[in-house]
Amino acid sequence: MYRSRVAGTGSYLPEKVLLNSDLEKLVDTNDQWIRERTGIERRHIAADHQITSDLALIACQKALQAAGIAAEQVELLIVATVTGDQVMPSTACVLQNKLGLKNIPAFDLSAACSGFIYSLSVADQFIKTGQYKTILIVGAEIIHRFVNYEDRETCILFGDGAGAFVLTRAEENDANYVMSTHMRAEGALGELFVLPAGGSKIPFSQDVLENKTQFVKMKGREIFKNAVRTMSSTCHEALEKNQIAPEKVDWLVPHQANMRIMEAVADHFGFPKEKVISVVHEMGNTSAATIPVAFDMAVQDGRIQRGQTILLTAFGAGLTAGSALLRY
Repeated sequence: MYRSRVAGTGSYLPEKVLLNSDLEKLVDTNDQWIRERTGIERRHIAADHQITSDLALIACQKALQAAGIAAEQVELLIVATVTGDQVMPSTACVLQNKLGLKNIPAFDLSAACSGFIYSLSVADQFIKTGQYKTILIVGAEIIHRFVNYEDRETCILFGDGAGAFVLTRAEENDANYVMSTHMRAEGALGELFVLPAGGSKIPFSQDVLENKTQFVKMKGREIFKNAVRTMSSTCHEALEKNQIAPEKVDWLVPHQANMRIMEAVADHFGFPKEKVISVVHEMGNTSAATIPVAFDMAVQDGRIQRGQTILLTAFGAGLTAGSALLRY
């Protein structure tokens, strides 16, 4: 079997910023309360004219440039999102057209905040088996449009953004490659985090608007507990699979949902805070985009460098979870 490697990364956060002080004017909250419970200071919010594929396009273009790969070389495009442009066609097909790609497969993948890990795993399998040599994956969300800004529990958390990886076939002697990926789901816990309306179960109607079921709803305490449990478990799985001790990992890049969750996962493995890539203060929870955005930001500022061992982990609605271990 072949191996895949991360050839380049890119990310994009919209220019508009929503500060904690802005939220103080909307709901009963304050900057100190939000910081202490989440670590979030600001979120980036898409402009009215922007759609999810617009954010994804910028992140993909940056990733392709970083990899030194022309768009025409991409053989497969995967978009991880739960806030696509529309129900159909897929956001991946829209993005394919914007990138100028022709006659290649393109599809959306829905695994909520775990979506990018799932996409990375799928792409890795295609490269391992020799089906494709160059794959573009992107996590992109405009989630603020599905948030109720009268609900203090959810509106403080979410922002918009996009992050992309270019995966290519590694050369036989290349020491940098995706070592393993791991995915899981627990559908029995799906009611903990839902977006009730908009599907076949509850189609859009006047009742939906009146009852505000077009917005995300979550049970925060249960989400916290299960997030720590599932992220820790999938990290264990990755480390055991590759027989690597936690101290051999250079960086942990967790899903940027909440500072307390990230710290709890790091503490579970004895990771010092200095080895955890955290940018949640800057962007909040951008769902499937958080891991590639955080990864790319750390590449740009010089923390993540070639040859380092990186552990990625995420959880999301479903409940889904996953991890990936790679040498960058």
